[in-house]
Amino acid sequence: MGKISLFVLLLTLQACMIQPGESKTLNNSKLFFDAKVIRILDGDTMEVLYENHPVKIRLAHIDCPEKRGKQPFGTKAKQALSDLCFGKMVTVQGQKYDRYKRLIAVIINDKKQVVNQEMIKLGMAWHFKKYSSDPLYAQLEINARKNKIGLWQDSTAVAPWEWREKKHNLDK
Repeated sequence: MGKISLFVLLLTLQACMIQPGESKTLNNSKLFFDAKVIRILDGDTMEVLYENHPVKIRLAHIDCPEKRGKQPFGTKAKQALSDLCFGKMVTVQGQKYDRYKRLIAVIINDKKQVVNQEMIKLGMAWHFKKYSSDPLYAQLEINARKNKIGLWQDSTAVAPWEWREKKHNLDK
C-alpha cells in the first residue's frame, strides 16, 4: 500500500507543477499541423489551439514593429495579422523552437495565403535577415519599400531589432 500512496503523491505533485495555459511543445514529427488561431500577441507572434493545447508561434522570416514600447505601426501590425488569421484554421509549418519555447513557423491561412509573406506585402514587417536568407522575403520587402506600403510610408522607419536595442540601452 505504501508504494501506491507514494506513486499517487508524486503524480499529484507533478500535476501541481504544470502551469495553466503553458504552451505545448510538440515533438519533431508534429511540426506540420492544422490548428485554430486563438490569440494574436503582436504582429509576428500568435497562439494556436492544437489538440486542446495552446501553442505559441513566432512567424518565421519576419520581424514586426514592437507593440510593447509603442513602436510606430506596432498596433497596426498586430491588427493586420489578426485580419489575416484570427479565429481561423491555419496550417502550421513548424521549423524549430526559439529560446522562448515558441515554435518558429510559416503559417498558411484559410485563403491559402502565406501569412508571413502577406505581412511583408502589407508593409507591416521587415524581412528578418539575421535569421532568414530567403530571397523571396527580401524581394517582397524591396517591393513594399519601393511602393511605400504600410510602415514604408515613413522614410525614418526603425527596424524592430534596432528599436529593441535602443530601448534595452535606455533601460540600463
